Amino acid sequence: MKTNSKIALVTGGSRGLGKDMALRLAQKGIDVILTYNSKQDEAQAVVAEIEQAGQKAAALQLNTGDIKSFDAFFSQLTATLTETFGADHFDFLINNAGIGLSASFAETTEDQFDLLMNIHFKGVFFLTQKALPLINDGGRIINISTGLARFTSPGRAVYASMKGAIETLTMYMASELGSRGIAVNIVAPGAIATDFGGGVVRDNPQVNQHIAGVTALGRVGRPDDIGGVVAFLCTDDAKWINAQRIEVSGGMNL
Repeated sequence: MKTNSKIALVTGGSRGLGKDMALRLAQKGIDVILTYNSKQDEAQAVVAEIEQAGQKAAALQLNTGDIKSFDAFFSQLTATLTETFGADHFDFLINNAGIGLSASFAETTEDQFDLLMNIHFKGVFFLTQKALPLINDGGRIINISTGLARFTSPGRAVYASMKGAIETLTMYMASELGSRGIAVNIVAPGAIATDFGGGVVRDNPQVNQHIAGVTALGRVGRPDDIGGVVAFLCTDDAKWINAQRIEVSGGMNL
């Protein structure tokens, strides 16, 4: 089955950076399936906004840290592709879903470690692995990292370490999936003013001011600074970009 538009799957697409990615993909004429963890109403609002922009959209529930739920999710995804999009494959996988957690290296618990590992590394690994039969040859995979994989900030040891693992994994994915024409890249945002991590960048004036002061362009990031880069990587203009880490931080900590 073929659909007229390319189709993107964006995990964590109901809010924050994922929402902007979903909307910017739709602006490029790409249909979107987005996942949400708990806030179905927010996800459906994004679906409605995409449909108003003239593209097809759907929202599916997914906890990206619950690896045992993936088989059921892909059964639901396959049904949604058929029923909503008239397709049996999709083109772009954006591994965006994530949470923030702040704890010093010395005080990090095993439960905290496992939570972030499952969401930010193990979940991405196996979700992408299970998605491979549904991704069209010539498609794209975009993983999301963080500026914190390049520079340090107190309390982010586990989070940043998992993102560093994803950066290495991205190169291996690109190497092994190149025979199918699938390009794999990583986008690494700097500090963004969203509700991520309790909204500290957005809501704490001291944190906001500090980040602006160490950023070459003189402000903190906004969600609309990131989504367009992800959407660009899903266009033909970006067809020869592969295995690259693209930091989108305004020049933080140069």
